[in-house]
Amino acid sequence: MKHSSEYRDPVIAAKLLAEITELVTDYPGVMTLMEVCGTHTMAIHQHGIRTLLPPQIRLISGPGCPVCVTPINYVDHAIALSRRPQTIIATFGDMMRVPGSSSNLLREKAQGAEVRIVYSPLDAVALAEKNSSVAIVFLGIGFETTAPTIAGSILTAQRRGLNNFFVLGAHKTMPTPMQALAADPELQVSGFLTPAHVSAVIGADAYQPLVANCHIPCVVTGFEPLDVLLGIKMLARQIIAGEAKVEIEYSRLVRPEGNRKAQQLLAQVFIPSDARWRGIGIIPNSGLDFRPEYADFDAAIQLPVTVEESIEPAGCRCGDILKGKIAPQECPLFARRCTPQDPVGACMVSSEGTCAAAYKYGDHD
Repeated sequence: MKHSSEYRDPVIAAKLLAEITELVTDYPGVMTLMEVCGTHTMAIHQHGIRTLLPPQIRLISGPGCPVCVTPINYVDHAIALSRRPQTIIATFGDMMRVPGSSSNLLREKAQGAEVRIVYSPLDAVALAEKNSSVAIVFLGIGFETTAPTIAGSILTAQRRGLNNFFVLGAHKTMPTPMQALAADPELQVSGFLTPAHVSAVIGADAYQPLVANCHIPCVVTGFEPLDVLLGIKMLARQIIAGEAKVEIEYSRLVRPEGNRKAQQLLAQVFIPSDARWRGIGIIPNSGLDFRPEYADFDAAIQLPVTVEESIEPAGCRCGDILKGKIAPQECPLFARRCTPQDPVGACMVSSEGTCAAAYKYGDHD
């Protein structure tokens, strides 16, 4: 296959669905399969994949949206920095409308704060070069997909001798929280559709400890409908056979060893750390912190500010949605008080959020 349209062929899709149905016909129960990637979540909703599957297969969404899992105290910290004199906040656009305890970055910008949308961490480095008397703070969120580019921007700023470039970091790593989800008896996850972008960096072998410790199947899956359906079929085949191993459906991009260069960048600049996940809490060794030799670029250390006490929005069940324990429609705020035009929780803000996907492609009238 050479073109994306070929990965949406309805004839092949119907064949895969028939094969999946035949495979699970005699399965005595329900297989709960979790995707932990925001792009998978959007694809599943967009193409109505849940509605096509036999009743023996249940798809649930996990914490795969980087904006959604970023805790509210981080947003409050970014807002506090935006109010600091001689400071420019540089961020990807999807952080602008994420609610903090009492404001968001878009509102702060409207009130005069210097908040710039950038498309790459190197854009923030360029801002630092052009504004030598101003502190440039890049909001460094995301999983292993974006973290190497941010590590690269820090190294670039160091080579250029920039002392006004900083990163407010909140990076998360994926395999560790997957183990926590696999061990949750309430979820009873049968298998994981693992995130493709992350896997391209860390490699499929990164899930081997999860398989070994939890005896749970993992399939690295692409984003097109045929990718997802084939990934589901591969998981179902493992579950029925009583197997647990890592398989790669997305072989056109992902390798067992991953991207060694990106991994080296991560290891050079960051070290594993405990991290707070929105609605989930602190997960040990699920984040990335600065190595001591790069602390000069850490905005949290170098630019101290007073951050307001963080308050979660009343009634928002974003945490339970991120853990796959409820569907967005089960949140009392969904499509009522919380909409894409006026979001209450981060899951409705990001284009990869579970609530945003359910609202855009689901029945919410």
